[in-house]
Amino acid sequence: MYPVITDPQADAAYWEGIEKKFRRAAPGVRLNVERMPWAGRDARIAEALAGESGPDAILLMPDQIPFFTSQGALAPVEEALEDDLDRFLPTAREAVTVNDRIYGAPIYQTVTTTIYNKRLLSDAGVVTPPATWEEIKAAAPELRGEGVALLDYSTSDDASLNLNFYPLLWQAGGRVFAEDGTRVAFNGPEGVEALTFLADLYQQGSIPSSAMDNTNRLGGQALGRRQAAMGYSVVLADAELAARTWGRENVLVGGPLQGPAREAAFGAPGALAVSAKSRHRAEATRFLTFMIQPEQIRSLGKASGYLSPRSDVVVPIDSPYARQYQAALASASAGEPHTASRRVMALLAPEIRAAMAGRKSPAAALDAAAAAADELLRSL
Repeated sequence: MYPVITDPQADAAYWEGIEKKFRRAAPGVRLNVERMPWAGRDARIAEALAGESGPDAILLMPDQIPFFTSQGALAPVEEALEDDLDRFLPTAREAVTVNDRIYGAPIYQTVTTTIYNKRLLSDAGVVTPPATWEEIKAAAPELRGEGVALLDYSTSDDASLNLNFYPLLWQAGGRVFAEDGTRVAFNGPEGVEALTFLADLYQQGSIPSSAMDNTNRLGGQALGRRQAAMGYSVVLADAELAARTWGRENVLVGGPLQGPAREAAFGAPGALAVSAKSRHRAEATRFLTFMIQPEQIRSLGKASGYLSPRSDVVVPIDSPYARQYQAALASASAGEPHTASRRVMALLAPEIRAAMAGRKSPAAALDAAAAAADELLRSL
């Protein structure tokens, strides 16, 4: 399990409680939840699933599932969901389905949207929070005049492109992969427009220099430290963290960012998958069935700030921002799952950094990444 619940003490307490509840629900079955950090997770997951002594069940995101199924590392889990499948959101079902088989049991639903530090905007004389690319470009000089970046961003190798570059690509009308999945499409004019937008802001000082090392978190980064006025891929738990850090009166949650083509945000289920090498597949299946029940969906959602992947369960989130996040689901995409999703991200991320730093033009950076990615896809 990974830190879906951002507070370490609350995270530990929640999963210890789940261990006890499951033991009561499944006498004779011992459950141990091992909590791991997000950083470096792809390599650790690959190693764990390849080994004979890896975990029976593991939390995966939709863009990881196609790769691990292609490696024969996951077992189908229809049995765990058979009585509840029709109760899941269509997007959640699609996100865990590969070649008409289900490989994940959704236990929470993420969605991101835009948040603003109202105090920083007000101090810079920005009355209307920027909700479009053009409004960001217009407001950026006002914030720079106050010594503050307008937009926070994350581009370290441990930052998922689903939460930084891909939403901008979608907002520009672009795609990561071509329709048939045999080549990438991010180096089209839409991708160049999205990366030019980012690079211009960074080189002007409207995205902080810390962006090069940021992961997809608010705490400890420029936005959390009041050094940037907005973020466009922020989860509800981080909006609540901002309220505690900045004061609730200084937090504004808006809709997903509007680009030249459309409004778009990332949102996907987190799903429990079962290792194909598990020697306790029946017990693992029982645990998945336990975790998708309404009681657990509600309790995990309430503890984590995430929404429900089930259409018949509403998470009782005590947050004034819950309504905006629920509304953002209408513009949310689970990404473009592909067997090479994560490997393509690893090829694209350093080229994005090169363009932002001015070492390459956006077009040259994307073309370089596309050439490497297409070569990878041809080898599959």
